[in-house]
Amino acid sequence: MTARIYRPARNAMQSGKGKTKQWLLVFEQTDARGIDPLMGYTTSEDTQQQVRLSFPTLEEAEAYATRNGIPYSVQPVHEPSVKRVSYPDNFRSDRKTPWTH
Repeated sequence: MTARIYRPARNAMQSGKGKTKQWLLVFEQTDARGIDPLMGYTTSEDTQQQVRLSFPTLEEAEAYATRNGIPYSVQPVHEPSVKRVSYPDNFRSDRKTPWTH
């Protein structure tokens, strides 16, 4: 029952940074998923997958894991590599390439 501690990246479909300031502790999958013979749903006997604990800082998440004896791994924070450009920058007079239609 190992856990993964990470800070989620922002949603690619939105420009906001909602739900990216908290650190999450998520348990890794231990049992294989199966198919329910009656309904055809994907099922699993592992209920730890449903647990998602959030913490304001990485130190608090690590302290919780060590206090409860949970082995964990920390994923580095994902920083976006895209440079933000505003729309008026397309029409600036000091552009490197001239703006044309």
